[in-house]
Parts: sequence; C-alpha cells; structure tokens
Amino acid sequence: RFWDLYEDCPALDPQVGEIPLEQQDPHSQRLMKACDHTAFDITPEQIRRARRGYFANISYVDEKIGEILDTLERGRMADNTIILFVSDHGDMLGERGLWFKMNFFEGSARVPLMIAAPGWQPKLIDQPVSTLDVTPTLAALAGIDIASLRRWTDGEDLTPLALGTGGRSPVPMEYAAEGSEAPLVALRDGNYKLTLCEKDPPMLFDLREDPKELTNLAGNPAYAETLERLTAQAMARWNLASFDAAVRESQARRWVVYTALRNGAYYPWDYQPLQKASERYMRNHMDLNVLEENQRYPRGE
Repeated sequence: RFWDLYEDCPALDPQVGEIPLEQQDPHSQRLMKACDHTAFDITPEQIRRARRGYFANISYVDEKIGEILDTLERGRMADNTIILFVSDHGDMLGERGLWFKMNFFEGSARVPLMIAAPGWQPKLIDQPVSTLDVTPTLAALAGIDIASLRRWTDGEDLTPLALGTGGRSPVPMEYAAEGSEAPLVALRDGNYKLTLCEKDPPMLFDLREDPKELTNLAGNPAYAETLERLTAQAMARWNLASFDAAVRESQARRWVVYTALRNGAYYPWDYQPLQKASERYMRNHMDLNVLEENQRYPRGE
C-alpha cells in the first residue's frame, strides 16, 4: 500500500537528468567509473521504480514514527519526552546520473533533522545545521554542557537556534571513502556551499539561486571574495595533506588484518533479515573486487 501511494507522483523523475560523463565534475566522474556505469543501461522506468520504492519506504517509516508518537500521547508522556528524527545521509536516486551517497550534492548530504522538546515551539529553521549537533543538543536539553569540550564533539548546541537567541557557524563535511582518491571537505555557510579536494578544482554553489547545483561559481570573479573567505575558513579547519596521510595510514593498518577479519562468521552492520541477503547487492562495506566476484558468482548459485 505504500508503493501504491506514489503511482503517479511527479517526483519519480529526477530533477536533473544524467549528465554526460565528460561534463561531470572530477569526483562525480570517479563515482561513475567506480560503479562501472558502462556495464548497465538503466532505463527511465527503472529509475522511476527505484525512486518510487524509496518514497514508499519513507511513508512506511513515517507511519511507524506515528505509532511511537501515538504511544507517547496515550501514555501521557508526550509533554516531557524529547523526540529526535534524523538521517545519516540521503541518496542521489538517479539525480545527475548518480546513485548512493558518496558526495556533497544536496541529494546525498541534505538530511532531515527534527527535534521536539519541552519549551520549544514548532517552527521551520532554514539555518544549515549538522548531525554533529545532535549530541551536544541532547546533552544540553538534559542539562549537560559538552559543547565546550572540543575533544568530545565538533558539533554545536542548537538550543539557542531553536529558541531564536543564536545561530550556527558554517557546517563542515568530510568524505574519504569509495570513489575518492584524496579526502574531500566542504563548508556550508548560509546559501553557499564550498567543496575542496587537493585533486580537484574547487566547487562553489549558491543554493538559493541554484538549488540544483548546476553552476560552479568558483571561477566567477563576482564570487572571488566569497571563495577566498570560505577557503580560508576551510584551511583553518583542515590540513588536507595531513588528512590524506591519516586516511592512508588507517587503510594500511586495517589492510594488514583484513583477511583475518573476513575469516569465520562475518556480518556487516546493516540488518540482515534473511541470512546475509543484502550482501548480494552493493553495500559500502564491500570491496569492489569482492562485488565483481559476487556478481559473477551470485550467492546460492
């Protein structure tokens, strides 16, 4: 019945269709190649079905959240319970020809963050915030101040923002996983988003004027001051060379024991309803070489 809700949904078609590989930014090109995009001919109808299933899942979750809220109401606990709804990442769902996450475009990086707490009035806040802020905010609501202890979190307490007495500094993002050859970092400051990588040209978008992120302003002289300001803030926060070295050192340490960790009973973190069934599909814990072998010799055949 959740699938049926979206039979004629106009959002089943991506807002931005597939962009030719040569016109993609360098990181998107790497993602396309990492997913072996030439091996598949994904039809518009397949894209619509994938998005329809995703939307149906959202409605399913929405109903389950409603059941929890109903239980709180019937148990007379709603007025003194803090409720948090958040997601760790989105999915490109065919936008720009991309799937999964693995980038800083809005389809991947933008997630819901909703908090209901005693004394907070319902309202929409447009100020960009981060999932990093969840822990210090919940701690503050519980009467514990950890936001000043930088060793605990890089997040910020959102209570002042929720109450209209403060804001939030530019939001940092990091990526150093599948499809990357060097760490990518980003800052979201108001309507501007800057992405930096030592291997790629910078990307600067004005999400208010360009919500589909089609016009890179990094080379536009009119935005030189904004680019310089955000780049300086990013460099004050990250040393990209050190970041890259730390990632490679971590990879080297884990590679030493990778084979041993794969021996015996191995289960990924994601929920397994039927005997590791999801390992038949591409997951971020899978090495691409392992993926290729699994596709060549499907489990159970």
